[in-house]
Amino acid sequence: MKISAMGVVAFTTFVLVTLTIMVGMNFSFSWVFYITVFGQGLVVYMVYKVLTDDYKTTKTFDDFYEDHPIGSERFR
Repeated sequence: MKISAMGVVAFTTFVLVTLTIMVGMNFSFSWVFYITVFGQGLVVYMVYKVLTDDYKTTKTFDDFYEDHPIGSERFR
């Protein structure tokens, strides 16, 4: 099964938020250290995965934002 780039982003975020909670709860240094090293590896992998993701879109910079298109009369 192929893991999407957003899945990797979600998992990395979960690990790093868990690490932050562990630090606040005064977990053992060894646990915090190993999860920090693991989290740093996940960040490197996440950046690689996002940059090499095969994502295609028809949008261009001329389309501006999807929630506020340039041609929108509602906000003028």
